[in-house]
Amino acid sequence: MDSIVTIDSITKEYQSGDKVVKAVNDLSLEIGKGQFVVILGPSGSGKTTLLNIISGLVSPTDGKVMVGDKEITSLSDDDATKFRAESIGFVFQFFNLFPTLTTIENVEIGLALKVKDPSELRERSLRYLKMVGLEGMEGKFPDQLSGGEQQRVSVARALSMEPELLIADEPTGNLDSETGETIWKLLRDLNRETGTTVLAVTHWDEASEFADLTIRLRSGRIESIENGE
Repeated sequence: MDSIVTIDSITKEYQSGDKVVKAVNDLSLEIGKGQFVVILGPSGSGKTTLLNIISGLVSPTDGKVMVGDKEITSLSDDDATKFRAESIGFVFQFFNLFPTLTTIENVEIGLALKVKDPSELRERSLRYLKMVGLEGMEGKFPDQLSGGEQQRVSVARALSMEPELLIADEPTGNLDSETGETIWKLLRDLNRETGTTVLAVTHWDEASEFADLTIRLRSGRIESIENGE
């Protein structure tokens, strides 16, 4: 399997008073194209720092990261911003929807940076809303949707960019357990349907049931790697 993410001995240090804290500590990892990868660990284990390094939001103190054919740890700020816009889709704990925009407009507003033709913009937005089960709800506003439906809009918006990599940071942290499980199933099904690599971090241990690969972190290091069934 070809790799989409290659992490080579990265360390991220922060100064905390008189101490140096290693949020990520000499970590190496490969993620294959098309995999559904879940990173688990307690608070402070380095999960979000690792995601931020992979997406080029944070630079490691040491080591390097390749995403596709780009060494993102050597990119300038402008090039890193361009890389994120072109190659990565993001889904967060909070849905980050615009309250005055409809469901379809919330998808289109991100996609408009990439797709200039209005008919193509509308067609692609509709296609991904249908894919996440929101067909017929294009004209609703966020406050007319449930939490789970709002997160589906966020997923549609991220996938509509057709990114190399979809990054999800605690995607169900703001949802009840039943709705959260539905979102994990959706992410897995979309991963299978589109072939998009999904890299998600969570503290919810049961998320490993949906993963091809589960990586457990503790104190900035890999504690274990488990293959899914």
